[in-house]
Amino acid sequence: MSTTESNQSQVKPKAPKVMELVESTQSLILATVDADGNPVSSYAPFVLIDKSFYIYVSFMAKHTKNLQDRKKASIMFIEDESASKQIYARTRLTINTDAVLVEKETPLFSQALTALKDRHGKVVDILAEMTDFVLFELKPQRGAYVNGFGSAYFIDSNLQVIEQNTGEQGGHGHGAPQKN
Repeated sequence: MSTTESNQSQVKPKAPKVMELVESTQSLILATVDADGNPVSSYAPFVLIDKSFYIYVSFMAKHTKNLQDRKKASIMFIEDESASKQIYARTRLTINTDAVLVEKETPLFSQALTALKDRHGKVVDILAEMTDFVLFELKPQRGAYVNGFGSAYFIDSNLQVIEQNTGEQGGHGHGAPQKN
């Protein structure tokens, strides 16, 4: 057995701290797909309400049209590089989501905009005056949480740990379990 294999077999998983990671960030990394199937990555400030993520984004951004047309996104939260002890093992949470446009003039729209303002400041009032901004609800479906070597977990739509990912399904903890 090689030294690497021996060291990996001695790695003990660390307890997941999913909500702590989400709460420690102000923006999420956003991945969408355009009409030609090309990936588009971006970011957006967010707020979490009842296990859904809300982003207020401009139609001038490519990701907004992608969200509107394809209604899917992958979002990621990742530990700051400066806080990471090992760059290859940064704590991260990746979630597949369904994207739903929230209509203006609804209680949910008002609630989310107020929460965004409380979290991100008065700039939200300025953005609310712009006609090209829209609100999306990103509803979690499934995901993966990784907090070190040999320490990966599957996450459900409630952002709760389902089970530890032992790598038996292929890969080494970076993906979500396949839907049956």
